[in-house]
Amino acid sequence: MNAFIRSVFQNFVYILFPTLCAGCFRMMYGEEKEVCTACRMRLPYVTTEEEQLALLQKFAGRVVVDYAYAYTYFAKKGLIQRLIHQLKYRGKTRLGHELGVWFGTELARKNGPHLDADWLVPVPLHPARRRQRGYNQSEEIATGLMQALGINMRTDLLWRTKFQASQTRKSRTERWENVSTVFSVIKPEQVRGRHLILVDDVLTTGATLEACVGELRAAGAATVGILVIATTR
Repeated sequence: MNAFIRSVFQNFVYILFPTLCAGCFRMMYGEEKEVCTACRMRLPYVTTEEEQLALLQKFAGRVVVDYAYAYTYFAKKGLIQRLIHQLKYRGKTRLGHELGVWFGTELARKNGPHLDADWLVPVPLHPARRRQRGYNQSEEIATGLMQALGINMRTDLLWRTKFQASQTRKSRTERWENVSTVFSVIKPEQVRGRHLILVDDVLTTGATLEACVGELRAAGAATVGILVIATTR
């Protein structure tokens, strides 16, 4: 099949079975995956070391976080909110994987020495929530990070013990009270002395990740870092 015929065939397939961008919902072409090139260029990336270091201030005086990196900034009604919504509530699991790959590729290029960890640990969902949704979005992101960074994922170390309503409309204090006792380390002997990276979709007040870090630290983790796809400013 020559290049012209292949191009005509591909365009025909796109018309019959369009692959839509999760950001702008327009048809994608060629090598584009999940998010079109135009939307990828418009993502509000976290670009400087100073911006990354500012993430640690969300945990200052509360728990010890060795490092924290975010891929983008989150804003209400913004592009990243649409992508996260598609990932969490519309079954776009492949989107989570791709976001993880893109983020991990960028981290490997810029911050590789800081990511010499034993395992990626996705923030867990309660089993009832996982059954309801069908998947854990943080695990989908972690699979992409695992591919890009070469760090294995463990989903059997941290457990969510209580089912809770969404935290979206809660204040920082309410979020902390809501999650302060809902995580538990299942295998402390496998956490002790290990270098771990928590993975989540969005960092807002930091209450959920703070609770997870606290449990891993209490179980004897040597270091705990954080990777998130998006953070609020």
